[in-house]
Amino acid sequence: MTARASTLSLMDVLLPRATLVQNILLIFSGSLLVALCAQISFYLPFSPVPVTGQTFALLLVGATFGARRAAAALLLYLAQGAIGLPVFAPGGLPGLARFAGPTAGYLLAYPLAAFLLGWLTERLPRRAWLLAVLAAEAVIFASGVSWLKVWAQLTWPQAAAQGLLPFLPGGLLKVMLVGACLPASWWALEKRRPTRER
Repeated sequence: MTARASTLSLMDVLLPRATLVQNILLIFSGSLLVALCAQISFYLPFSPVPVTGQTFALLLVGATFGARRAAAALLLYLAQGAIGLPVFAPGGLPGLARFAGPTAGYLLAYPLAAFLLGWLTERLPRRAWLLAVLAAEAVIFASGVSWLKVWAQLTWPQAAAQGLLPFLPGGLLKVMLVGACLPASWWALEKRRPTRER
């Protein structure tokens, strides 16, 4: 199982023959998890970007669902927000207007970051998974800070001060939590699997 597991996501192992309905439910549940975690948010007085739990949810989905399901879940999440459902962090512009606001760069990077994380965890050895999670976070920050710079007409240092530096401690904590949860989940699954197969 260990040889095969390195090319599979956790959900591929849990649901090796997932039906269309199961895949749809997984994608919907992933978008719901991100939406729920987005409600955990607060604003810093010097930044238009809130601190939220949604990137933690994104990292969990990306690390466990696999590339395609994770990207689909985050695309669905963005679509839900675009049509006006209250899935984004509170306090920002509603619906499509959110994609013209200060956090648009972060949001638009979500599907790519989720896909990248899923793709890397399906292919990299487990000792490198923490790097995969860091890569996904880097994609989100790079897109978010770049957009913020353009949107607010800031210099790079100003954009980093408002959209990157204050969020690095929390971002690193999320990376470490997912980096710990993912191997632990695989370990628990593998420990139970031989017993189930006897």
